[in-house]
Amino acid sequence: MNYASPAPPPPAAIHADHLTVVRGPRSVLHDLSFTVPPGRITGLLGPSGCGKSTLMRAVAGTQAKVTGTLDVLGRPAGHPALRTRVGYVTQAPSVYADLTVRQNLAYFAAVLDPGRAAADRRRANITRAITDVDLTTHADAPAGSLSGGQRSRVSLAVALLGTPELLVLDEPTVGLDPVLRRDLWQLFHDLAATRGTTLLVSSHVMDEAERCDRLLLMREGAILADDTPEALRTRTGTETVEAAFLHLVDAATTAARTEANVKERTR
Repeated sequence: MNYASPAPPPPAAIHADHLTVVRGPRSVLHDLSFTVPPGRITGLLGPSGCGKSTLMRAVAGTQAKVTGTLDVLGRPAGHPALRTRVGYVTQAPSVYADLTVRQNLAYFAAVLDPGRAAADRRRANITRAITDVDLTTHADAPAGSLSGGQRSRVSLAVALLGTPELLVLDEPTVGLDPVLRRDLWQLFHDLAATRGTTLLVSSHVMDEAERCDRLLLMREGAILADDTPEALRTRTGTETVEAAFLHLVDAATTAARTEANVKERTR
């Protein structure tokens, strides 16, 4: 009897090997190696200043002085072919305050998909993106008149214009009320489930970790753990991801002190 060979696993959406970023005299990211699975939500969590934004800029191809391997959707990060396949939303809303929501999207849509022949497609993409981020009632309001959370959603709508395969979102829920945070996370899960979008979402709010399929926990430019929330809780014998993170931090600190003491004794 002939048995079909099992299908090979899909390639990683992001693959990093010995990834290092140097800024001035210091190393900001230290020899990172990890993979991000496709079609899932991977949370990048850690305290402010641990290197999350630097890593996201590297993935988006906008970070200088990157060494090691960093492949995104099968291409080196920053490759021109990734421009329409990767959506990147920074912490600061990147919209024009004097343009309406619809005008902002029309401008960026024309950059992504230029030409008169694409006009109908651009209009459809603009309408879809506005609906996705629940700004239909504010579509014709100037972006400068919106709240900070609403402007962040306009930036997210811009990233959704090209139906990207990978969304890189740098702390997208900062400053949002609990209802908006819940709604945005529901959108993230819908994008992954219905469109197969891969999402890399950073946060320093540990309760958002429970909403992710997989987690990369960072501290001081290094990755402490790469696993599912459930596996991290089980591995550390804790009830929450925050407790698991603190357990891993304490273990790493103890190990570093022990190593330092051994080196001191052997001098």
